[in-house]
Amino acid sequence: MPFSSISVCPGCGANNRVPAARLADTGRCGACKVPLPPVGEPLNVNQAAFDEIIGAAKVPVLVDFWAEWCGPCRMAAPEVHLLAREVAGQALVLKVDTEAEPRLAARFQVQSIPYFVVFRNGQPALQRAGFTGRAEMRRWLTP
Repeated sequence: MPFSSISVCPGCGANNRVPAARLADTGRCGACKVPLPPVGEPLNVNQAAFDEIIGAAKVPVLVDFWAEWCGPCRMAAPEVHLLAREVAGQALVLKVDTEAEPRLAARFQVQSIPYFVVFRNGQPALQRAGFTGRAEMRRWLTP
């Protein structure tokens, strides 16, 4: 089943399904036609959703590989969340739980976390391990 996210209309409260290829776009509510904002929060994804979103993304994508038990990951989480809001419409932010998706973590040779990968045009453009602040992550996403 193709990945989609649900966007709640700020005008009428209707749920709108947003396919992977449209996550960074400003759409319109199917019910009342009010503009819908682009996704402004990190999306927790599994391997199938990851592959679909990375393959369809027309904007840079920052992926945060993390685990619940990881202290630096917990420190990075609020920074990642705020970054997703700041770059809404210009980039996407995904989160991959390395405990739930070990094959995906292995695919990118994740050996320490948090581990960040920036994708451009479906290809890894940058990979960094360790805690990083929001300002540095934002720089990674700018051309």
